This record gives sequence, structure tokens and C-alpha cells, in this order.
Amino acid sequence: MDNTRLVTDLFRGYYNARRNKRNTINQLKFELNFEREIFKVSNEIETRVYKPLCEMAFIVNKPVKREIFAADFRDRVVHHLLFQYLSPIIEKYFIYDCYSCRKGKGTSAGIQRAAKFLRSCSQNYKKECYIMQMDISGYFMSINRELLYNKVNGVLRTEYQKCALLNKKIPFDTGMVDFLLKKTIFRNPADNCRIKGSRSDWDGLPANKSLFHTSEGCGLPIGNLTSQLFGNVFLNDFDHWMKKVMAFRYYGRYVDDFFVIHPDKGYLLDALPKITGYLKANEKLILHPDKTKIKHYKTGFLFLGAVIKPYRTYISNRTKGSFYHAMRKQNKVILNRRPTNEEENQFVSSMNSYLGVMKHYKTHRIRKKMIKNQFLKWWWNLVFVTDGYKKFVLRSQR
Repeated sequence: MDNTRLVTDLFRGYYNARRNKRNTINQLKFELNFEREIFKVSNEIETRVYKPLCEMAFIVNKPVKREIFAADFRDRVVHHLLFQYLSPIIEKYFIYDCYSCRKGKGTSAGIQRAAKFLRSCSQNYKKECYIMQMDISGYFMSINRELLYNKVNGVLRTEYQKCALLNKKIPFDTGMVDFLLKKTIFRNPADNCRIKGSRSDWDGLPANKSLFHTSEGCGLPIGNLTSQLFGNVFLNDFDHWMKKVMAFRYYGRYVDDFFVIHPDKGYLLDALPKITGYLKANEKLILHPDKTKIKHYKTGFLFLGAVIKPYRTYISNRTKGSFYHAMRKQNKVILNRRPTNEEENQFVSSMNSYLGVMKHYKTHRIRKKMIKNQFLKWWWNLVFVTDGYKKFVLRSQR
């Protein structure tokens, strides 16, 4: 591969990586001499001496307690490089109803699709049908790295063979991509990391939710872009098995949260041990016993932060609680002083992210009540809300 092409692709990866990481210390340090840093990384990759740097481990408590590993900004650039090479190829092998971290998909698309499935399977809510929901126990920490590498490599090999038959040029150095794949997949960041906060922050976190307690050769860090892509790849064979072998027409998955809708409850009960057996034998994964449920369609079901019922979809209580928490956090900013321009922009960005989700559902009265009752008066001197409580705008930008 031409080194000029690699450098160009790394610059693209750099701009993508910094998009949501502006003004972090890690990013600013890299940006001080970003051209030199990119050429340095390029040379390390070309000569096969590139090694990921130490990651930072910390705990977040919202919406649930979770362990996060934050890669050095330099390595996030490489993650974006790898993602832009792999994603266009791997995308073609996914089923339509895999919703996570894909262009044109996401939580809203997944919720809308699940609601459509419910309506279709019940024949517009006139016939009986049932929803079976399942969840993998400690999914990211249970992913076998060797098996993951073989799955990704298998897809790439298939694509390489197709390109050879059609006499098409592969747009990257396959040896380089394989090198970066191995460096990314087979590394356990828990072996060399910095702890942000205190070790006591991990108190109460189940062992199967932490890289510090994974089985040998297992586990991917939550927080890396590549982990999101690999999380989709790892269960891709299972997705196709569910659709083709089990013949589930109404099936969808978001990371490790998946559902099946079927008119026969007995068929779902018979299918459950087959699904459990397939996951254990082929993916080395176990279903979460407390999160496997079969429900009648009239009771509705919770999926991706929404409660899907006949004729209507509601926002979940957890999402509302997260919105209240974000509001209280913003009120602390303005309690004793005027916020900075950056804090004003953060306010608008944070609030609009929640409103962007809520506006898709029957939440007008909830949005109106929450917005009118929760914010301190000073915020209303700086912002206003438009479009029926769907969007905040800074008054300075009118």
C-alpha cells in the first residue's frame, strides 16, 4: 500500500476521532503536533511496530453501572482507520434487523421496526402473538477473541476472493489490516491501564461486567469504536441462523439485546433450548436467565428505552429518569454564576439529545411538563425552546 494513501486515511481517521472529543486533554495534546503524530503512527504501522498505548479505565453509573476503557486519542485515530476499512465490507454481511452502530439504523430505527413487527405479526392487533426477549450474560466480557478474529477474518477472506474473481482492487493493504486487527482484538487493556477515580468505584459491579475478571482470551473493552463493530460481527452468524434455520421472520437485535415475535407461544418455548444450545456451542455465550422473557403482545415490551404496546410507543421510565438527572446537572452549572459559552453549548447539546429521542414517541405532555418545571430561571435568559418542546436554541444564535 502506498504510504501516501495510508497517511491520507489516517488524517480522515483523525478528523473523525476528534469530532466528538474536542478540547479533551488527550486530544489537545495530540493536536499540538497532529501532523507529526500522524506521520509517526503511519510509520509505526508500515514497519509493523505499532502498539496501542495505555488506556484509562473508569466507571460510569448512568444509565447503569458500567466499566469503560478509554483508548489514547492516538489509538482512537487508528480505530477509526480500521473502522473505515472494515465497515463497508462487513456491512454487506449483516442482516437488515441488526440495529446497533450502523448508518441508517440505531435505537429509533430498532424501536420503529419492533413496533412494525408487533403490528404485522398480530395482524393489526387482531390475532394472538407473543414476544420472546433475550439478553447475553456479560456479552462484551464473554466474547472469545480467537473466535472473533476468525469470524472477522473469514468475512474478509470471502470478500478478497470475490474481488479476485471480479478482478477488483482491494482498497487497502490486507497485511496491514490483519496486523491492526490482531493488535486490536488480542490485546486486553486491563493488563496495562490507568485507573481514573478509585478502585472502590468498582464495588458492586458484577465480575462478568469487568475486563479485570474475564476468562483467559476473552473480553472486549466497552468504549472503543472497534468493539461496537466487533459486537455486531460476533453474533452475525447467530442472526443468520435465527432468520434462516429457525425461520423467525420477526427477529431483531441491538448488540446483545434481541427479540423474536411469533404467533405461537409453544413454538417459542420449544425454540428457547435450541437457541441456548446454539449460543453455547457455537459462540461460547450464555443467555442471561433473568432477562429471558416471553410476553403476550397486549402487555407490550421494553426495547431500547421504549415501551412498545399496541397502537402506541412510550418512553421508558429509565430514559425519563436520565433526562431528569441531566437537567439537575445543568442546573448546578448555573446555580451561582453565569455559564461560559462552552457550557451554554453543552446545555443545548445535552438537552436536545434527549428531546431528539423523545420526540419520536407520545411524549409532548411529558416534555412540556419536564421543561417548564425543572429548569432554574436563569437558563430562560439564555435559551428558548421551539417546535412544540422539541428543541432548545441559544438566544444568542437567533
